[in-house]
Amino acid sequence: MSDKTVLWTSQDAAAATGGHLTGPPAGWTATGVTIDSRKVAPGDLFVAIRGPNFDGHAFVGAALAAGAAAAMVDHVPDGLSADAPLLLVPADTLQSMAALGAAARARCGARFVGVTGSVGKTGTKETLRHVLSAQGPTYATEGSLNNHWGVPLSLARLPASSAYGVFELGMNHAGELGPLSRQVRPDVAIVTTVEAVHLEFFSGVEAIADAKAEIFEGLGPNGVAVLNRDNGQFARLAAAAASHGLSHIWGFGSDDRADAHLLDCSLHATCSAVTAVVRGERLQYCLSLPGRHWVMNSLAVLLAVKALGADVAAAARSLSSLQPVKGRGTRKRIQAPQGAFTLIDESYNASPAAMAATLEVLGKIDPGAGGRRIAVLGDMRELGDRADALHAALAEPLRAAQVDAVYACGPHMRALFDRLPETMRGAWTESSVDLAPIVTASVKGGDVVMVKGSLGSRTGLVVDALAALDRGRESEDKAASRTTNQPPAVAHSAHAPRG
Repeated sequence: MSDKTVLWTSQDAAAATGGHLTGPPAGWTATGVTIDSRKVAPGDLFVAIRGPNFDGHAFVGAALAAGAAAAMVDHVPDGLSADAPLLLVPADTLQSMAALGAAARARCGARFVGVTGSVGKTGTKETLRHVLSAQGPTYATEGSLNNHWGVPLSLARLPASSAYGVFELGMNHAGELGPLSRQVRPDVAIVTTVEAVHLEFFSGVEAIADAKAEIFEGLGPNGVAVLNRDNGQFARLAAAAASHGLSHIWGFGSDDRADAHLLDCSLHATCSAVTAVVRGERLQYCLSLPGRHWVMNSLAVLLAVKALGADVAAAARSLSSLQPVKGRGTRKRIQAPQGAFTLIDESYNASPAAMAATLEVLGKIDPGAGGRRIAVLGDMRELGDRADALHAALAEPLRAAQVDAVYACGPHMRALFDRLPETMRGAWTESSVDLAPIVTASVKGGDVVMVKGSLGSRTGLVVDALAALDRGRESEDKAASRTTNQPPAVAHSAHAPRG
């Protein structure tokens, strides 16, 4: 624990939450904060959150046995020793974790960015993490911890020494984003774009834009709003930003009026060459991730870097070494018995706009000799009454990308599958569990296989099945199984990330 940064002393945590300390009189120090007993690392403060299925208080003993420095609880669970290190808080533990996050935010002198949008949030957040880390100590939320428990947890993990903080903020209902923004209090707020997602919970795209505009609630009068100039909701978002007292409203895109103006880009199968002007500074850079959507988000990143007062040219140079996030475009060459093929993992999430962007990238990849472009697609969730129509509309981007075969799962993907020509139909099943063996039996050498779907459609199962065909990985897994003894996992549940 000595080589890790101390986030919390017992006294500081008690002061932040108004809690009472029990256990060793010398107190404790925490180098991490977690709400998942399966992921406890030595030195963590375990926060016993009540989820919809489990109460974290039931796992306090397991967390302490796994090396947690202490546990935050709102009552003393049964079965603990009298000297167990506990932080007994007077409020609900979720509220107390938010108080811990507020104290972490107050003591940190970093400059903060909040990122939201219908698509591209996590990628933009990770890009900011990448380019800012080269310029100073940078903290960013892990994965998609972007909701009402993920944001306070992320704040509670914020090191006081950070120079930059990057927070992803998500929502799928009106009224959710404002409280998150008020917790983070960003200096810069990015709205990547507004698209037809979460239509199950909104009357239309305009209502989605209004909900995304709640991110401005946490900005001070000197804050900077970074908006997509090419998006149809730009004017609505800009008006909302102005209504919150913001005078610095910067746009990015191909529009001539954009503050980060795209002049030219050359899109390739594995990267893009970009020429842009960012607040008067002309830049030429290589973006290591393919697709026009990545180009547009890189403009948002560079504009945010400018707003933070960091080095924009250095950030542009850093974009050449950016790596994809798991489930969002990672590629692997699979050495399968039937021949080598390329697997593109886009299985983390999906929306109509994200599907179209990903299929455009697939269309720029040339299969190997005798190979095909294959799309494995799972349902896009939360689209309401328009779900079938929006799924069926994917037929056009599939055709434009010259996809040879489509394998699909989920009730809404049936609407797409029925619209495809016979020559493009691979197979449709109700679930990804049923689809996985069909895809693994169908793939052959030279193929390029892209897998994408909403998290709830579980297309990651198809990715795992295809990856298991890798003869090299099979040998590694066998070797690992002989030397690894994994204990059973225990945890309480967590809410899904939001869009």
